[in-house]
Amino acid sequence: MTKEKFKVLVLSDHALSTSGVGTQTRHLIEGLLKKDTWTFRQFGAAMKHEDYRTVVVNEDFIIKPIDGFGDPDLLRVTLATEKPDVLFLFTDPRFFTWLFEMEDEIHQVCPIVWWHVWDNYPFPEFNRHYYEATDLLNCHSHLTYSMLKEKFPNKTNFVPHALPNDLFYPLKEKDAKDYKLTLLGESKKDDFVGIWVNRNAKRKRPNDVLVSFSKFLNMLEKRDGHRNATLIMHTEPTDNEGPNLFATAEMLGINDNVYFSRDRLDFEKMNVLYNISDYCLNISFAEGFGLSTLESMMAGVPIIAAKTGGLTRQVVNHKDKTENGVAINIKNQTLVGSQSVPYIYEDYIDSHDVAKGIYKLYKNNKNKNKKSFLKKKVYDYATKEFAYQKTINLWHETMLKTIKDFKEEVNKKSWTIKTF
Repeated sequence: MTKEKFKVLVLSDHALSTSGVGTQTRHLIEGLLKKDTWTFRQFGAAMKHEDYRTVVVNEDFIIKPIDGFGDPDLLRVTLATEKPDVLFLFTDPRFFTWLFEMEDEIHQVCPIVWWHVWDNYPFPEFNRHYYEATDLLNCHSHLTYSMLKEKFPNKTNFVPHALPNDLFYPLKEKDAKDYKLTLLGESKKDDFVGIWVNRNAKRKRPNDVLVSFSKFLNMLEKRDGHRNATLIMHTEPTDNEGPNLFATAEMLGINDNVYFSRDRLDFEKMNVLYNISDYCLNISFAEGFGLSTLESMMAGVPIIAAKTGGLTRQVVNHKDKTENGVAINIKNQTLVGSQSVPYIYEDYIDSHDVAKGIYKLYKNNKNKNKKSFLKKKVYDYATKEFAYQKTINLWHETMLKTIKDFKEEVNKKSWTIKTF
């Protein structure tokens, strides 16, 4: 007899795409499928797809590619035909304004669960109606969890992003050296190497990354008499969402010290890039989580990061307050906003502080024992605090509870007692 499974309707980035939301959706679904309790139907979002045919990964994981994130008519038909036990959301609520406007219709069928993040304080009061309409708020940033838990204590949990252990991991030292030689060449085989993995877009501050690295090179030359350092930027330098990074590197006179990795790479090749690096850098002024820093830590690579959003709990050990590399203090906050997001803080760190942070790790690496200690420290922290199976188990348990509570509430509403 086939075991009856709970059906989850997922609205997020296409689970086979390379976006952070897409890959996290895939990792979560693949982990939950092993519980033999769930079956998934996804509307895989994107601006445009090359192929709109339905993808049957397996009988319990089926993806229908769509433009955008859907519409009321599509959802109504799907709720009626698929009759899901849970509606799972994973992205910014502004993509789902129409969905929350019809939450009463959805709640006639199933509860709404949401893997949510909000980048910064103050508490977004303008999101309250979204939160009230949601039955389960699992926050993948501890900062988000801190903001929501006091206002919605019965349905808010901290469930961080996590990665399977076989994707990013430390390579043997000799293998890493060989890969470094092959990629960067003989002249740079002994360089101190950093990596930056982000979209070339304003929020990620790519030009300021180059400015910070340029200041570090000047510092290195002044104090140690050389400029033997390379920055790998895994991004598209000519992305229309950001500056022309080729031109910026040329203006700063650091072309020979910057390596642009422009191709989309699979997990195995990304793991190589992390392993040939001595640190991973993220100085975004708003960062809900920051996947690249976690990926690098799982490869045993320390990070240099702004103490903002989800990065804080990565770069600072929340138990003993030690740093998993270098934590950069926020130098300036500015309150920004728009018509749909009236207010939110952006956090800026100073490029000179970043340069000093890079130099600090450079000096640390000169001591083999200190370097080995830090590598093990960041690896142990990442694999324990962001453990993949823990994230899977938390989603499994919280969704089961949400379904149970929802059904009990529905049953209560089904009975009306009249006294004559």
